[in-house]
Amino acid sequence: MSRFPRTLLASSISAAFLIPQANAEESAAASSQSMPFIGQCQTLDPIDQCVVNNEEPESKQQPVNVDADHLEAINGNKATYSGNVTVVQGNKRMKADNVTVHQKDNIVVAEGNVIFSDGQIKTISDKAIHNISSEEVTLENTNYRFLCEPGRGEAVYVAKTGKAVYEVEDGTITSCPEGDSSWRMRASSIDIDQNEEEATFYNPRFEIQNVPVFYLPFLTVPIGDTRKTGFLYPMVSYGSSDGFEMEVPIYWNLAPDYDLKTTLKSMQNRGTQLNSEFRYLSDLGYSTIKSEYLPDDKKYPEQGDRWGIQWQHSGIYNKNWKLGVDYSKVSDIRYFSDTGSSLGNQSDGQLIQEAVVTYRSASWDTSILSRDFQLLTESDNTPYRLLPQLSFNYYSPEVMRYLDLDLKSHISKFDTDNPEKPSATRIHIEPGIKIPVASSWGSWTTEARLLGTYYQQDLSGLDLTELSSEGYNLKESTSRVIPEFRTHAGITLERDTVIFDNYTQTLEPQVQYLYVPEKDQSDIYLYDTTLLQTDYYGLFRSRKYSGVDRIAAANQFSYGASTRFFDNHYKERLNISFGQIFYIDKDTKNSDLSNENNKSNFSAWAVEMDFNYDDYLFYHGGIQYDVDTSDLQLANSTLEYRFDKGYVQGNYRYVTREYIENTLDSINDLDSITENGISQAGLLASYQLTPKWSASGQYFYDLTTSNALEWLAGINYRSDCWYIGFSYSNQLKSWDPNFSSYPNSTPTYENNFSFNFGIIGFGTSVGSNSGELGANSDNNSLGYGRPFFLNN
Repeated sequence: MSRFPRTLLASSISAAFLIPQANAEESAAASSQSMPFIGQCQTLDPIDQCVVNNEEPESKQQPVNVDADHLEAINGNKATYSGNVTVVQGNKRMKADNVTVHQKDNIVVAEGNVIFSDGQIKTISDKAIHNISSEEVTLENTNYRFLCEPGRGEAVYVAKTGKAVYEVEDGTITSCPEGDSSWRMRASSIDIDQNEEEATFYNPRFEIQNVPVFYLPFLTVPIGDTRKTGFLYPMVSYGSSDGFEMEVPIYWNLAPDYDLKTTLKSMQNRGTQLNSEFRYLSDLGYSTIKSEYLPDDKKYPEQGDRWGIQWQHSGIYNKNWKLGVDYSKVSDIRYFSDTGSSLGNQSDGQLIQEAVVTYRSASWDTSILSRDFQLLTESDNTPYRLLPQLSFNYYSPEVMRYLDLDLKSHISKFDTDNPEKPSATRIHIEPGIKIPVASSWGSWTTEARLLGTYYQQDLSGLDLTELSSEGYNLKESTSRVIPEFRTHAGITLERDTVIFDNYTQTLEPQVQYLYVPEKDQSDIYLYDTTLLQTDYYGLFRSRKYSGVDRIAAANQFSYGASTRFFDNHYKERLNISFGQIFYIDKDTKNSDLSNENNKSNFSAWAVEMDFNYDDYLFYHGGIQYDVDTSDLQLANSTLEYRFDKGYVQGNYRYVTREYIENTLDSINDLDSITENGISQAGLLASYQLTPKWSASGQYFYDLTTSNALEWLAGINYRSDCWYIGFSYSNQLKSWDPNFSSYPNSTPTYENNFSFNFGIIGFGTSVGSNSGELGANSDNNSLGYGRPFFLNN
């Protein structure tokens, strides 16, 4: 939540002139002593220095040192200090032309260039009066400046009427530096209560270049760590798609353990949207509930009311219980592509709706899981609901030296609204035994598991003939028991390189043997199982599928190696990994992308590479090369050059249609998505033109259709206290009439120009909504990814 700082105006003037009479008189003739200050820069005058740690004893308990050129005193009446008067008490310092102590009335009067600092704020006044008995303080014609953060202002009159209560007349506040009048907040009067940590503005008005642009009769803001109900800073923008937009956020401090932020978002071409974010903290964990509601979308009237909701919860209760919820739902499948939502982005193909409760102990855990999805495409291939899944896992490491035991099990209920698919109950039990042997230079792990699964499938009302044509021979009750054996070994070799000086090279070969007997599983439908991608790291997995509905047969060796180069600071500069699978029984190679009539015993080569040259040139790339067809199955490559003022990145991604068909067999109509697979190139850049101006942009191009996918460009200006951003985007939205008729279909683009601006300071900052693109942008459907990021 945005808030004014604790030192707003008068924390500020806190304890300004606490000069007990006796101490002042005793120190009148003494020279000022140097006092220790925490966190001060020695090049600044102490009165201008920020004191990071401002905790000190009660002011009256600290000695006061006064230094002046002259002293005139009438015993028992008054004492007048004149000429370069300096008063020091703890972290507080005061300078003035004249300081008079009226002993009878217990009043201190400072006149002429009265400067005060407590390490947090500095004030300059014409005159200051302090009643020591009542602790009342008044300041006339005061300018103030925060010392530890941006912020300054002025006031005609300031009165400290209570121990922590201030009254300010005709006061202002801004985060702009001296001489910059870009914006400020002015009020006819301000009441500040530090005990309540609250400032009340009467007749506040927001001014730009001293011209009032926004007025309220009454406004309260927090001045401390206490949360306060009230308005947050609004945001104004313009886009050619939605027209003028204005967002007015309101923070509601409902209770110490929960709060709410609501935002009214007025869009010229769409209407008014109400967004909210509710946060709740309890013994069960932390929850966030977000909602968005746009009644009667004027731009897309056929969609009616547009809405979205998201509930996320995470927590641990009583050390053993773990709770989690991730539930999202929107009104229609075009919601993210039509609206700038904080709940997701336009590249999302589905939303998860999941809740899980887990109990964990030292040797076992159990959980209950419920999961559903909302598809954001028009595909008929809806995923199954998991209602619910009850799992139990047992772990017994080191039953004896080099022997681990474990048991994995679950009972799952699958349901669907698709009348052409069966529902089912699945029971799975999977005991395992593992023999791990490891040292600093290598490891060898041998593992054996027994996979037992039972299915009760509801086939009533299904067209079994149609399912039979798809390769299924479903049974209502069926069971399956399959053993699995896996042994994996790897070593790490190290040497000083011969080619490169001051570099250490490692060679890390690894080999795995996997055996799973072949088992006919055509009587089982696929409920939560899909083929996994076989990149380099996937070569050494024990499963080809993500779930247990298919246990792929295997009689194979996986082999590969990684080599890494480390500089003399032990920073990784280069790594290359490559590997392949050799199928002893090539009939088990049933899910590779090779020609059915020309199978070899080898899988595709998988290669991964990362490179970092002197922390300014970065590269990541990976390929899978099919030895059967002598073709690339997929490839990706990203090269980035970074410099002091920005970066330039080029990237490319390639996937064959055949690979998509075999890996994503759930896609019924691939022609509606792509004709020849994926072949896309992208260029991204960001540059700091001047200390205040920056520019960024990105461009993505589809080589299969010879059409641009999207391009975005933005330019931003940021001063010390305000920002403005301009952006333009041109994004591919759809094909007319549809992609299935390509190349006779026409791409449809949406162009959008937008700008927005806001103030900086007092809790606000420049974010992605200021027009910045690239790594911080929420507007681009194809995002930024930094190569070799984990190592740098």
